[in-house]
Amino acid sequence: MEKLEKREHDFGAKLRQKSVIDNLRQYITWERQLRDSGTAPALPPLSPVSINLDLTSACNFRCPHCVDSGIINTGEALDLDTIMQSLDTLRGRGLLSVILIGGGEPTIHPDFEEIVRYCRGQGLQVGIVTNGSRLDRVARIADLLGEGDWVRLSLDAAREDTFRKSHRPGKNVTLGKILADARAVKGLNPSISLGYSYVIVWEGISINGTELCRNIDEIPEAVALAGDYGFDYVSFKPCLLRLDGSLKESLFSRPDKEREDRIIREIRENMDKARAVSDGTVKILESVNLHAMLDRSVHELKRQPKVCHSQFFRTVLAPSGVFHCPAYRGVPKGRIADSDGYRGHEGFLSTHGSLERSIREFDAERECNVIVCFYHHVNWWIERFIESGRSVDELEVVEDNNFFL
Repeated sequence: MEKLEKREHDFGAKLRQKSVIDNLRQYITWERQLRDSGTAPALPPLSPVSINLDLTSACNFRCPHCVDSGIINTGEALDLDTIMQSLDTLRGRGLLSVILIGGGEPTIHPDFEEIVRYCRGQGLQVGIVTNGSRLDRVARIADLLGEGDWVRLSLDAAREDTFRKSHRPGKNVTLGKILADARAVKGLNPSISLGYSYVIVWEGISINGTELCRNIDEIPEAVALAGDYGFDYVSFKPCLLRLDGSLKESLFSRPDKEREDRIIREIRENMDKARAVSDGTVKILESVNLHAMLDRSVHELKRQPKVCHSQFFRTVLAPSGVFHCPAYRGVPKGRIADSDGYRGHEGFLSTHGSLERSIREFDAERECNVIVCFYHHVNWWIERFIESGRSVDELEVVEDNNFFL
């Protein structure tokens, strides 16, 4: 049996894990029936394998580059009862992982610790994306996290002045304190995978009239800091923009080859320096869209199949509703249910019916043609397998390891 070996972005392999592959087989069979006859039985009543669980819209930072700025601090939050009942419903139908992320700062939610305890009690893998300002709350549940669980800090800087310009935190929040607190969390539970998230920003990017703070030159310094403070990896990704009235995430919205070549060269040079600094002690991860940017193949990631298959396997549960894609968080076209859409059996069936309509009717080829899609490769892989006519029994099983999508 093939091993996954923690390939973070190999979603095709993740969907072939022993605990997930039957979901994939059922979905492919359903999609083929739909295409062959124009009609099909109802979409298999399985939950997503993984969800983004947005606990609250509240955030104590004011990051100019935040792709969710349009839905931040609206006063909305998921209540504990809705969260627990939704998790009960989804876990009973196959949910395997939860990522606490997006739309706000999860550690601000008053029930953050209880929610993590509940997730772990359900046997779910847990990922936490945080700005690091309330790592004391993460420390209190650190002992509950195990192999495969992770905490990732959105830092995007290696110097205090850049950190402040990039995140605009409260006056008592500093990069140095966050790093020290992160090291303390890792000390409480060394099995936690601790990540340093770094959005690469270059000059000339403006959002709402504010030019973002360039940080390309700090890439090697960030890797050095990660090593000093006990991080397992640094995750690099390019700065994304929201287009069409803050709706769709995109990259390099105004092509300028000379400028792009210069930026790519600078990023490559600093990534090479970072690898030298790391010397293998800290893992360096490059996102799918950063790879595409550096390889000058961004245009390929904007060419989607007509059907977004990934929406069957992962969704977003947020205070403003259930959305079929993280890139459409807060966007009406991506909304498939109210925030209680997974609360109980009847709610699940109604939301699942909306998801089926979305799979049938949402035209990703048209709607996502400016999005540098994180799920591009797996969507095309599933599409090609569907069209190939090969038996689903030919899909090779991968050992269980990482259920995050």
